[in-house]
Amino acid sequence: MSVLAKFTEKFNAVNDVYLSLLADIDSSETNLRIALFFIAFNPTFWNIVARLEYKTHFITKIAGSAKRGCYLLAFTIFSLGLVRDFYFHRALDFQPTSTLLDSDAVRAAGIACLATGQVLVVTSMYQLGVTGTYLGDYFGILMDNIVTAFPFNVSANPMYQGSTLSFLGTSLLYGKAAGLFATVMVNLMYTLALKFEEPFTAAIYAKRDAEKAKKSS
Repeated sequence: MSVLAKFTEKFNAVNDVYLSLLADIDSSETNLRIALFFIAFNPTFWNIVARLEYKTHFITKIAGSAKRGCYLLAFTIFSLGLVRDFYFHRALDFQPTSTLLDSDAVRAAGIACLATGQVLVVTSMYQLGVTGTYLGDYFGILMDNIVTAFPFNVSANPMYQGSTLSFLGTSLLYGKAAGLFATVMVNLMYTLALKFEEPFTAAIYAKRDAEKAKKSS
């Protein structure tokens, strides 16, 4: 068999799997649509609101202090996450189970992904605290040093990567192709969010360091 023929065979096999999984998604189901909405809305919301806070301090003014303002935003983001997760799990209940994903091996992989994801999320929150996790730097609440302890020594963005793994693990555990599609959306939105967050956060700390250097000179 020629190289081209082998490539075509493998491509067709992958394409068959893709089409089979796609056929197992009920795209008209309301809970799935709501879950996908919040998957896209949540990171968009917190990036816009955090930028506005940095420029206008409107949440700080409403709450009375930067710390209370950050806690208010943290509560809002956490609540939106609960709503997203509620509709995601509810969507999985109404979605058909894919025959390709209905196996003990897939479920075991799902448990492993889910456990790893939860460890990354919980330990990153422990290391950063509430203000470090929920955009405290936009409120002027900056950390003294870069966190390098676990999980940051194994993952550049453990919160986002852990959340993505949790979505993936849950989808595999329940054998839902719709969950895999939602996981792709989660990863896409987090990737886009990081493109806005990372350079902006770096600029905030660079400004802080420049001001410190100016004062010490």
